[in-house]
Amino acid sequence: MAPAIRVIPCLDVDAGRVVKGVNFADLRDAGDPVELARRYDAEGADEITFLDVSASSGNRRTTYDVVGRTADVVFVPLTVGGGVRSTDDVDRLLRAGADKVGVNTAAIARPGLVAEIAERFGSQVLVLSVDARRVVDGPPTPSGYEVTTHGGRQGTGIDAVEWAQRAVALGAGEVLLNSMDADGTTAGFDLEMLAEVRRAVSVPLIASGGAGTAEHFVEAARAGADAILAASVFHFGVLTIGQVKDHLRAAGFEVR
Repeated sequence: MAPAIRVIPCLDVDAGRVVKGVNFADLRDAGDPVELARRYDAEGADEITFLDVSASSGNRRTTYDVVGRTADVVFVPLTVGGGVRSTDDVDRLLRAGADKVGVNTAAIARPGLVAEIAERFGSQVLVLSVDARRVVDGPPTPSGYEVTTHGGRQGTGIDAVEWAQRAVALGAGEVLLNSMDADGTTAGFDLEMLAEVRRAVSVPLIASGGAGTAEHFVEAARAGADAILAASVFHFGVLTIGQVKDHLRAAGFEVR
């Protein structure tokens, strides 16, 4: 029997506040991460993801502090990503209260980091975050999708599907696939890209980028997502976690 579909609110945190924009631009304030996390935990979130979107070294202390305070008020797994460059960063985040850690840019620069984290802490701790977009200009990739860095602003020319496959082989325990084209648009997930990555990897796959209606969550689950992550629709009161779960249930999916 397939595991229950997880519904995961995402807190994009900048300088200690939750923010949300469209395609990572025009950020607007969405509240205090600790308060939002507490609310989502009470509403039935299966996990909470916390992404430090301005993870420069200057903000590190703030991040550990906010992660610690968030972990204190939630009873579901907490995944933290943003600016993770070494196994020591992972160690610090786990000590601060994270259950899992997301890696992105540093793993692209040095794929060996994925294996190092998996060996030291176990694959179950490691979520590979892939910010991918369709290749519009520049040389095509085999799948038509490329990995981006710096909040989707820089293309890498690396094939997104091949990168997910490679990182899983190196030890990534989950893949968080974020469509940079759909991010914040509330127009729906990139289902084609989701299905491509689903065919390529066997580990849990988290869909991200584009949720606007409860039906979009069902579409992502049908495309092969094991978990579905969203931000704007929850932060701004468009949907509750309960509504999303009811809709998934009505469509025949098991939820927690």
